[in-house]
Amino acid sequence: MKSMVRPYKCVIVANGSFPSSPVALEMMEKASVIVACDGAVEALHARGYSPDAIVGDMDSIPHLLRHLYADRIYVEEDQEENDLTKAVHYVQDSGEKDVLILGATGLREDHTLGNISLLADYALWMDHVEMLTDYGLFTPLLKSSVLKSWPGQQISIFAIYPEGEITVEKLRYPITNRVLTSWWQGSLNEALEDTFTIHLSPQARVIIFREIKKDCL
Repeated sequence: MKSMVRPYKCVIVANGSFPSSPVALEMMEKASVIVACDGAVEALHARGYSPDAIVGDMDSIPHLLRHLYADRIYVEEDQEENDLTKAVHYVQDSGEKDVLILGATGLREDHTLGNISLLADYALWMDHVEMLTDYGLFTPLLKSSVLKSWPGQQISIFAIYPEGEITVEKLRYPITNRVLTSWWQGSLNEALEDTFTIHLSPQARVIIFREIKKDCL
């Protein structure tokens, strides 16, 4: 069984639960650019990773590490955006259009919900952006798409805005020309084949969760 995660040159590591699954750790090992939110630097350093850039208001980085990595710190004090969004802006300004986000869930649930919902905004700025956890892959969709899967894979669909119609094919529980008005309504579905299709009307914006096997490389 193959991973659903495609290779990414650039990863952002946020200050949630540090990645522990083989899939997530492999993505970090293979990335040529690691951008850290300031709160994630201590965990990265403790595990032998050296970030190429550190972005944020620097309120969460120990003084010793701030001195050690002084040549790659980018201070952004705007309190209207969280550190993850600041890191995405940094990546965008650096010319990267594909990015994988790690460590953005776990710990505080309000941070987790906020970070997941922000994927819909990031999808407007980047060519490809996804968020990988130890349990699954979140993919924002702005248009109809065919996604890889496997029979039995757990799938959830979260509508960011309660507008626009959604139709799915090759999932166990049908959704046909439906407006999803609450996050639970498209959750806990299951793939039937090696791909599934989601059709979106022009107004629809969704985030897809696909289960990832922890030992699947």
